[in-house]
Amino acid sequence: MTDHATLARRLADAALLRGTFTLRSGRTSSYYLDKYLFSTCPDVLRDLAVMFAEQIAVLERESGVRIVRLAGAELGGIPLVTAASLRTGLPCIFVRNAKKDYGTSKQLEGLVRPDEGVVLLEDVATTGGQALEAVRVLRAQGANVVGVIATIDRLEGARENIEKDGLRFAALFTKRDLGISE
Repeated sequence: MTDHATLARRLADAALLRGTFTLRSGRTSSYYLDKYLFSTCPDVLRDLAVMFAEQIAVLERESGVRIVRLAGAELGGIPLVTAASLRTGLPCIFVRNAKKDYGTSKQLEGLVRPDEGVVLLEDVATTGGQALEAVRVLRAQGANVVGVIATIDRLEGARENIEKDGLRFAALFTKRDLGISE
């Protein structure tokens, strides 16, 4: 396992882009964290999986809810939740952005049982909007979503918005850990 500071450097080296970018929230930023540039690297995923497993255990202890499933939103959360699932042995759920219009027409892939404890893993959290959309889909199927764990928190309101929804929030890294200041 790589230490926290070294992994933060590796994430920044792999994913930090400078320029002018429009974020999902509609805001403009002078930097962008391209999750695909780190989530497609097996060695980074391996180390992130260890950190996710540690944070899942913390959320479980703090909440008193047994976590039995992990969830990740399409597309960026899928490699993260898969790596964490392999590390923890917990099954995972994939949350689509919208129901597919063919086959089973599902928005969730994987098993969801009512009231089972679920943690959503997120790639880069800005306002928390995508995570909260995925949480709503999971809750509509009866999941007891305990919290959200982001790989990187941009420190732009995600924690506040997610906690306002009654969820716990944790981030493996913040933009500061990656040496980012605007």
